[in-house]
Amino acid sequence: MKKFITGRFKAIYYSIKGAFYLIQTEHAIQAQLFVSFCFVVAGFYFEISKIEWMFQILVIGLILSSEALNTAIEKISDFIHPDYNKKIGLIKDIAAGAVFFSVIFGLIVAVMIYYPKFS
Repeated sequence: MKKFITGRFKAIYYSIKGAFYLIQTEHAIQAQLFVSFCFVVAGFYFEISKIEWMFQILVIGLILSSEALNTAIEKISDFIHPDYNKKIGLIKDIAAGAVFFSVIFGLIVAVMIYYPKFS
């Protein structure tokens, strides 16, 4: 049991370490965090409902998570094949497509939340 608990603490440490690495080094994550911060400010300004907050936070988490996974796929692809490779390029494009999907659905949620506030 002690080993299990120690392992969980180590896992939390490594995940926090990875999150800080992403924030410090990845421009895409930094941009997504800035946009997320703007939407959090907008949420307070427009006094969105609890349900709207729930969807907004869920979408922010989805976008940041997909961006982090995209970065991991890019890093491992570059490690496996540092030179240009058509197949690796396609893999990276597919991973970026996942981010695109999450951002598009995030924008749909944002429009559903904020468009009525301007009408």
